[in-house]
Amino acid sequence: MKQLTVVCLVLTFFMTGTNAQQLGILKYGGGGDWYSNPTALPNLIAFCNQEINTTIAPKPSSVSAGDTGIFQYPMLHMTGHGNVFFSEEEAANLRTYLLSGGFLHIDDNYGMNTYLRRELVKVFPDKQLEELGSDHPIFSTVFDFPDGLPKIHEHDGKRSQAFGIFHQGRLLLLFTYESDLGDGWEDASVHNDPENVRRKALEMGANIIAYAFNN
Repeated sequence: MKQLTVVCLVLTFFMTGTNAQQLGILKYGGGGDWYSNPTALPNLIAFCNQEINTTIAPKPSSVSAGDTGIFQYPMLHMTGHGNVFFSEEEAANLRTYLLSGGFLHIDDNYGMNTYLRRELVKVFPDKQLEELGSDHPIFSTVFDFPDGLPKIHEHDGKRSQAFGIFHQGRLLLLFTYESDLGDGWEDASVHNDPENVRRKALEMGANIIAYAFNN
Protein backbone atom coordinates (compact mmCIF):
# COMPACT_ATOMS: atom_id res chain seq x y z
CA MET A 1 0.00 0.00 0.00
CA LYS A 2 2.82 2.40 0.87
CA GLN A 3 4.53 1.74 -2.48
CA LEU A 4 1.24 2.34 -4.31
CA THR A 5 0.83 5.66 -2.47
CA VAL A 6 4.29 6.80 -3.58
CA VAL A 7 3.55 5.84 -7.19
CA CYS A 8 0.30 7.82 -7.09
CA LEU A 9 2.08 10.84 -5.67
CA VAL A 10 4.75 10.68 -8.35
CA LEU A 11 2.05 10.58 -11.02
CA THR A 12 0.42 13.59 -9.35
CA PHE A 13 3.75 15.44 -9.54
CA PHE A 14 3.94 15.01 -13.31
CA MET A 15 0.24 15.30 -14.16
CA THR A 16 -1.37 17.90 -11.88
CA GLY A 17 -2.11 20.95 -13.99
CA THR A 18 -3.15 23.41 -11.28
CA ASN A 19 0.09 23.30 -9.30
CA ALA A 20 2.53 22.27 -12.02
CA GLN A 21 3.76 25.86 -12.27
CA GLN A 22 3.70 26.76 -8.58
CA LEU A 23 6.72 26.92 -6.30
CA GLY A 24 6.84 25.66 -2.74
CA ILE A 25 8.65 27.19 0.25
CA LEU A 26 9.99 24.38 2.41
CA LYS A 27 9.15 24.51 6.12
CA TYR A 28 11.54 22.67 8.44
CA GLY A 29 12.11 22.14 12.14
CA GLY A 30 14.98 23.08 14.41
CA GLY A 31 14.12 26.72 15.02
CA GLY A 32 15.55 28.25 11.87
CA ASP A 33 13.48 30.98 10.23
CA TRP A 34 12.31 29.15 7.10
CA TYR A 35 9.92 32.06 6.50
CA SER A 36 12.63 34.72 6.09
CA ASN A 37 12.83 36.95 2.99
CA PRO A 38 9.04 37.01 2.48
CA THR A 39 9.15 39.20 -0.65
CA ALA A 40 11.98 37.29 -2.31
CA LEU A 41 10.25 34.43 -4.08
CA PRO A 42 7.22 36.46 -5.24
CA ASN A 43 9.60 39.00 -6.78
CA LEU A 44 11.62 36.26 -8.48
CA ILE A 45 8.43 34.69 -9.83
CA ALA A 46 7.28 38.04 -11.24
CA PHE A 47 10.69 38.54 -12.84
CA CYS A 48 10.62 35.08 -14.46
CA ASN A 49 7.08 35.48 -15.74
CA GLN A 50 8.05 38.77 -17.37
CA GLU A 51 11.58 38.06 -18.53
CA ILE A 52 11.66 34.37 -19.49
CA ASN A 53 7.97 33.74 -20.19
CA THR A 54 7.22 31.32 -17.39
CA THR A 55 3.66 31.00 -16.11
CA ILE A 56 4.29 30.48 -12.41
CA ALA A 57 1.55 31.28 -9.91
CA PRO A 58 2.36 34.68 -8.33
CA LYS A 59 2.32 33.41 -4.74
CA PRO A 60 4.33 30.38 -3.63
CA SER A 61 2.88 27.94 -1.09
CA SER A 62 4.47 26.85 2.17
CA VAL A 63 4.82 23.10 2.62
CA SER A 64 6.39 21.00 5.36
CA ALA A 65 9.24 18.63 4.60
CA GLY A 66 7.20 15.64 5.68
CA ASP A 67 4.06 16.61 3.78
CA THR A 68 3.13 14.47 0.76
CA GLY A 69 1.98 17.75 -0.80
CA ILE A 70 5.57 18.48 -1.85
CA PHE A 71 4.99 16.19 -4.82
CA GLN A 72 2.73 18.87 -6.31
CA TYR A 73 5.64 21.23 -6.91
CA PRO A 74 8.35 20.95 -9.56
CA MET A 75 10.65 23.04 -7.36
CA LEU A 76 11.00 23.75 -3.66
CA HIS A 77 12.91 26.69 -2.17
CA MET A 78 14.48 26.65 1.27
CA THR A 79 16.22 29.44 3.17
CA GLY A 80 16.79 30.86 6.64
CA HIS A 81 19.35 31.50 9.35
CA GLY A 82 20.63 28.95 11.84
CA ASN A 83 19.43 25.52 12.81
CA VAL A 84 17.79 23.01 10.49
CA PHE A 85 16.30 19.66 11.51
CA PHE A 86 14.67 16.87 9.50
CA SER A 87 13.10 13.86 11.15
CA GLU A 88 13.83 10.50 9.55
CA GLU A 89 10.34 10.54 8.02
CA GLU A 90 10.85 14.04 6.60
CA ALA A 91 14.25 13.07 5.20
CA ALA A 92 12.73 10.01 3.52
CA ASN A 93 9.91 12.11 2.05
CA LEU A 94 12.38 14.64 0.62
CA ARG A 95 14.54 11.85 -0.79
CA THR A 96 11.56 10.29 -2.58
CA TYR A 97 10.48 13.69 -3.91
CA LEU A 98 13.92 14.49 -5.31
CA LEU A 99 14.51 11.06 -6.82
CA SER A 100 11.07 11.25 -8.44
CA GLY A 101 11.99 14.35 -10.43
CA GLY A 102 11.70 17.17 -7.92
CA PHE A 103 14.25 19.94 -7.38
CA LEU A 104 15.30 21.70 -4.17
CA HIS A 105 17.11 25.03 -4.08
CA ILE A 106 18.59 25.92 -0.70
CA ASP A 107 19.85 29.48 -0.28
CA ASP A 108 21.88 30.10 2.87
CA ASN A 109 20.58 33.40 4.24
CA TYR A 110 23.47 33.15 6.72
CA GLY A 111 24.29 30.56 9.32
CA MET A 112 22.64 27.46 7.81
CA ASN A 113 25.70 25.71 6.43
CA THR A 114 26.81 23.54 9.37
CA TYR A 115 23.29 22.45 10.29
CA LEU A 116 22.17 21.85 6.74
CA ARG A 117 25.10 19.60 5.89
CA ARG A 118 24.35 17.50 8.96
CA GLU A 119 20.72 17.05 7.95
CA LEU A 120 21.41 16.33 4.29
CA VAL A 121 23.21 13.18 5.40
CA LYS A 122 19.79 11.93 6.54
CA VAL A 123 18.29 12.67 3.14
CA PHE A 124 21.14 11.15 1.12
CA PRO A 125 23.45 9.08 3.34
CA ASP A 126 25.26 7.79 0.23
CA LYS A 127 25.76 11.14 -1.50
CA GLN A 128 27.76 14.28 -0.80
CA LEU A 129 27.51 17.90 -1.83
CA GLU A 130 29.77 18.59 -4.80
CA GLU A 131 30.92 22.05 -5.81
CA LEU A 132 29.65 23.13 -9.23
CA GLY A 133 32.18 24.53 -11.64
CA SER A 134 31.46 27.75 -13.48
CA ASP A 135 30.92 25.69 -16.64
CA HIS A 136 27.84 23.96 -15.24
CA PRO A 137 24.76 24.65 -17.43
CA ILE A 138 22.86 26.26 -14.55
CA PHE A 139 25.12 29.30 -14.96
CA SER A 140 24.15 29.77 -18.60
CA THR A 141 20.64 28.35 -18.91
CA VAL A 142 19.19 31.79 -19.73
CA PHE A 143 21.59 34.44 -18.46
CA ASP A 144 25.36 34.02 -18.59
CA PHE A 145 27.45 33.92 -15.42
CA PRO A 146 30.90 32.95 -16.71
CA ASP A 147 32.41 33.18 -13.23
CA GLY A 148 29.75 31.03 -11.61
CA LEU A 149 27.55 31.99 -8.66
CA PRO A 150 27.42 35.78 -8.17
CA LYS A 151 28.12 37.50 -4.87
CA ILE A 152 25.11 39.48 -3.67
CA HIS A 153 25.80 40.17 0.03
CA GLU A 154 29.07 40.06 1.93
CA HIS A 155 29.18 38.29 5.28
CA ASP A 156 32.51 36.66 6.14
CA GLY A 157 34.73 37.57 3.24
CA LYS A 158 34.32 34.13 1.69
CA ARG A 159 33.76 33.48 -1.99
CA SER A 160 30.31 32.48 -3.15
CA GLN A 161 29.94 28.77 -3.89
CA ALA A 162 27.29 26.56 -5.46
CA PHE A 163 27.06 22.96 -4.30
CA GLY A 164 24.89 20.21 -5.69
CA ILE A 165 23.71 16.68 -5.14
CA PHE A 166 23.42 14.54 -8.27
CA HIS A 167 21.64 11.31 -9.12
CA GLN A 168 22.35 9.52 -12.38
CA GLY A 169 23.84 12.71 -13.75
CA ARG A 170 20.88 14.93 -12.82
CA LEU A 171 21.34 17.86 -10.46
CA LEU A 172 18.45 17.50 -8.04
CA LEU A 173 19.55 19.74 -5.17
CA LEU A 174 21.35 23.08 -5.35
CA PHE A 175 22.85 24.77 -2.27
CA THR A 176 23.94 28.38 -2.81
CA TYR A 177 26.40 29.50 -0.12
CA GLU A 178 27.95 32.89 0.74
CA SER A 179 25.95 34.52 -2.04
CA ASP A 180 22.62 35.43 -0.41
CA LEU A 181 20.57 35.41 -3.59
CA GLY A 182 17.34 35.72 -1.63
CA ASP A 183 18.33 39.09 -0.20
CA GLY A 184 18.83 40.31 -3.74
CA TRP A 185 15.36 39.10 -4.71
CA GLU A 186 13.64 41.02 -1.92
CA ASP A 187 11.97 44.40 -2.36
CA ALA A 188 14.53 47.10 -3.10
CA SER A 189 13.65 48.93 0.13
CA VAL A 190 14.58 45.95 2.34
CA HIS A 191 18.34 45.94 1.78
CA ASN A 192 18.81 49.05 -0.37
CA ASP A 193 20.83 47.08 -2.91
CA PRO A 194 21.75 48.87 -6.13
CA GLU A 195 19.56 47.93 -9.08
CA ASN A 196 22.42 46.17 -10.89
CA VAL A 197 22.97 43.92 -7.85
CA ARG A 198 19.28 43.05 -7.60
CA ARG A 199 19.18 42.38 -11.34
CA LYS A 200 22.15 40.03 -11.06
CA ALA A 201 20.45 38.09 -8.24
CA LEU A 202 17.17 37.85 -10.16
CA GLU A 203 18.91 36.66 -13.32
CA MET A 204 20.68 33.90 -11.40
CA GLY A 205 17.38 32.96 -9.79
CA ALA A 206 15.78 32.78 -13.23
CA ASN A 207 18.56 30.43 -14.32
CA ILE A 208 17.81 28.16 -11.36
CA ILE A 209 14.09 28.06 -12.13
CA ALA A 210 14.64 27.48 -15.84
CA TYR A 211 17.09 24.69 -15.11
CA ALA A 212 14.81 23.05 -12.54
CA PHE A 213 11.80 23.14 -14.86
CA ASN A 214 13.70 21.63 -17.78
CA ASN A 215 15.88 18.95 -16.20
